[in-house]
Amino acid sequence: MKSESRRFRAVDILYILMMILPLVFCIVLKVLTKPLSEGIDISGALVYFTIKMPIQDLPVTESQVNSLMVMISILGLCLYLTHGMGKGQLKTRHHIAEFLVGKADGLVKSNMDEHFRNFGPFITAILALSAFSSLISLLGLYPPTSDVNIVGGWAIVVFVLITYYKAICGPVQYIKSFCDPVLLAPLNIISEVATPISMAFRHYGNVLSGAVISVLVATGLQGLSKMIFSFLPGFLGNIPFLQIGLPAILSIYFDVFSGLLQAYIFAMLTMLYISGGFPAELFNKKKIKKI
Repeated sequence: MKSESRRFRAVDILYILMMILPLVFCIVLKVLTKPLSEGIDISGALVYFTIKMPIQDLPVTESQVNSLMVMISILGLCLYLTHGMGKGQLKTRHHIAEFLVGKADGLVKSNMDEHFRNFGPFITAILALSAFSSLISLLGLYPPTSDVNIVGGWAIVVFVLITYYKAICGPVQYIKSFCDPVLLAPLNIISEVATPISMAFRHYGNVLSGAVISVLVATGLQGLSKMIFSFLPGFLGNIPFLQIGLPAILSIYFDVFSGLLQAYIFAMLTMLYISGGFPAELFNKKKIKKI
């Protein structure tokens, strides 16, 4: 029993390290590679290196690395919450895992057709990846959600699913869906193409604008503080008194509330677009005919 308990704790420690070490790696990598700058710095993601490709070179950026590390951390969190579940007495973390799964399934059930009752893991993955990708800005890291390429990749995956479920009753039915009514067919096609673009830019734009506003306000307060308190002797005149408090409040909104809100909106749009484009009645009729 003692050996099993030690093994259980060792695995727990491994999962905890799996959550923490990827983020520590991102912080260390940023410290070692970020160039020194003065004043306002609102640059994009750093390019660590470039892989030579036949058609176009592939840059490996800070947002890609941070996104991968976030996924590893989320995997470690999931493994930690479910470790030991079904073997003996349930722990607090097991109840947390069951609560999260129940909430995700409830969200899917209330917003999607019965055909999508197993979409809970996918929607949870979108929520977790988007939320944690925004929240790592609290650690001073570049949030992957501030890179349109990352969010655009998510939107393309969702668009593929939307197209699949719209065309699940055949290509003819899919083409006919654009001609209802016929006069609006061009607008329907434009609307279809605009779906992933609008999803990506909505998420990316809100997160990036919040980061830019936070930097501008913090820098402005620093300059204003230096101008007002420059009469103080010695190092006291260089202390940014006006930066105390307000940037932290802005961070709570832009980094926490806004990031979580955008994750929720992206997940809701995913459910609504996929379920809304699915021809449930026609699919059920074809299913009954096959039987």
